Amino acid sequence: MNASAKVANAVDSDALVELVRDAVRIPSVTPNEEAFARWALKQLSQTAVIVKSELVECAPKRPNVHGETASRNESSDPNANPNANENANPNRNPSAAPAGRSLLLAGHLDTVATEDWTEHWQGTKRADPFAAPIIDGAIWGRGVADQKAGICAIIEALRAFGRAGLAPAGTVSTLFVCDEESGQPGSGISAGMRAAVNRTDNPPKADFAIYTEPTTSAIYTAQMGFLIADISLIGVSAYFGRPELGIDALKAGHNLLENLWTYSEQLRTEIPAHDLLGEAFLLVTSVASGGNIAVPGRFELSLIRKVLATENLDIAAEQIAAIAHEVAQQHSVECNVEFSAPRDHRFGGTPDELDVAHPGVATLARSITEVSGAPARIEGAPYWSEKPFLRGLGIPSVYFAPGDISHCHTPFERLNIDELVTATRTLAHFIAEWCGVTDP
Repeated sequence: MNASAKVANAVDSDALVELVRDAVRIPSVTPNEEAFARWALKQLSQTAVIVKSELVECAPKRPNVHGETASRNESSDPNANPNANENANPNRNPSAAPAGRSLLLAGHLDTVATEDWTEHWQGTKRADPFAAPIIDGAIWGRGVADQKAGICAIIEALRAFGRAGLAPAGTVSTLFVCDEESGQPGSGISAGMRAAVNRTDNPPKADFAIYTEPTTSAIYTAQMGFLIADISLIGVSAYFGRPELGIDALKAGHNLLENLWTYSEQLRTEIPAHDLLGEAFLLVTSVASGGNIAVPGRFELSLIRKVLATENLDIAAEQIAAIAHEVAQQHSVECNVEFSAPRDHRFGGTPDELDVAHPGVATLARSITEVSGAPARIEGAPYWSEKPFLRGLGIPSVYFAPGDISHCHTPFERLNIDELVTATRTLAHFIAEWCGVTDP
């Protein structure tokens, strides 16, 4: 048994399940991440290969958690061809991979709210969103997949090195951030990740990164970008019997909806679909207008625009604003367009894509096959998360973790235990392959 397999086999499945259940039992709905952050800090400090761990607030009671293994054999050139040894010796011991390559393992601490959960499961054994019951081979609970399982997989994968009597040869850094989720007032703008990447004393640095958003254990090399636009059309309200005294904002809004839907269809036909991300489109998510038996003086809508990796976010925002202002001019109403969800860009979140031929992707794919016996799946993320911030630091990254995003943010969030264990063993195997191993 080579060193990578030894580390993978040292993952304790029972301890891992209890670790995830303990994590779910600590509510961390945005912006109340502090208790879970302190728990994660304690778990890192009790992990043998972690030599440094700290909690850093990005705002009062809104912390990030940082951890780091010892730097035992840093490569002199982190940009050197990481396949050099493998090309020279195809029968090499995987643990003899170019030692010293560094790795960043990241995840977010916060979860979405629980009102839908409590209402749906009232009076059943799933009623408490933080009880973490095991039902039919799966752990149920708010945040179990999004993404407490990913954080726990990182911790357990690193603990497996200690059980195997080994340590990563290159530095492994961990970064658990607050404020990734949206939906709560005054939050959901990636405050934690912004604070982490803007640190002047110790910004994240690594040759490769894995952000543990749920991927059903596939490798997500690409992700969509997005923007959210809130559009207001302001006319003049008037008594229904004297409509000529008003300016109907709802009528203008009807025209705006038609033009936006036409624009969305044009996106589908004019912009080639991305192999991993599919089609660009626009979705109107809410509308509001009308009042007390009067000409509607105001119309409001919100929309989300999916932006492909081949597109430009600035251009997408300009196009939406232009459509809204053109309608406003035609109907003699005022118009306001606000892009309300800035992330790594003032208008929203930028798309991101990593070449599937990147050595980190290839190494992770091999680990998936070695551990699971199945070929790796390369897919695109049907969501936006924070790896574009890492791209800004020159860190190539992917998403990889157990869990199905289609269950997340719903009362049906759950995590299959077999997938959890296999993915964690895969992560442990990959760390050994990517960073090399040493006897501490």
